[in-house]
Amino acid sequence: MSQSVKAWTRPHDWGEVVLGVLFVLSPIVVDTSTTALWTMIILGALIALDGLASLAMPGMVYGEWVQVGLGVLAFIAPWVMSYTDMTGAAWASWVIGALTVAVGVAALPVATSAHRIAGQH
Repeated sequence: MSQSVKAWTRPHDWGEVVLGVLFVLSPIVVDTSTTALWTMIILGALIALDGLASLAMPGMVYGEWVQVGLGVLAFIAPWVMSYTDMTGAAWASWVIGALTVAVGVAALPVATSAHRIAGQH
């Protein structure tokens, strides 16, 4: 079985899980407001859960698009939720958001290939 089709083996999806967990835990080390705290926890949890879903079901291409969307939300969160003045929280959002998008875009061809291979059986 191809590595991209085998569940729990894709590094892109593990990367997404790690990024989500880091985002959830980042309020421990950066100053936040209540809004920033909950934004980071909720988006981080959603990113990690989407990564786990993609790990469990490697042929699920739409999971990578969800990941890209969540990454964009994390990136724009400091502006939308008004915490750009909290330097640590804002930078955590921007960096984790950008990395989540990058990993999601990099995973799209892998997930598409896994989807095609799974559909051939």
